[in-house]
Amino acid sequence: MICIGKMTNTHGIKGEIRILSNFKYKMEVFKKDNYIYINGEKLKVKTHRVHKNYDMLTLEGYNDINEVLKFKGEKVYIDENDYNFSGVLNEDLIGLDVYSNNEIIGKVLRVEENAGRELLVIKKEDKEYLIPYVDEFVKRIEKDKIEINLIKGLIDEN
Repeated sequence: MICIGKMTNTHGIKGEIRILSNFKYKMEVFKKDNYIYINGEKLKVKTHRVHKNYDMLTLEGYNDINEVLKFKGEKVYIDENDYNFSGVLNEDLIGLDVYSNNEIIGKVLRVEENAGRELLVIKKEDKEYLIPYVDEFVKRIEKDKIEINLIKGLIDEN
């Protein structure tokens, strides 16, 4: 299961829920008849719309605010086996070795979002490096490693 966001509140009286999500492929997930999981419960998406920074969903079988209140504040998950995403999931990058010119730089600790851009947080010993997760720096992602293009000054070169 992959956490893709959090159900922050309800909206209206007809059971619409408000989800805050930065998941890269959420527009592929929040489609009619797809499934999400909240509190271990498998829920079918009935409708989706975007309102401000939120994804607004209605769910099959839930038509009243009182029925969805139990999900308030809970994390929203998907089963990645239900989907075939067009790219690599950020969750799959964590723990991969990072190389530049066949020299190990470190391991991916996490992927962070900064001003709308994604950054790979690379850890080597007691240091962390931020590498922009864009094609200019990330040359290739393989099953067990990432090859990056380092430029002078991007990491300590001592």
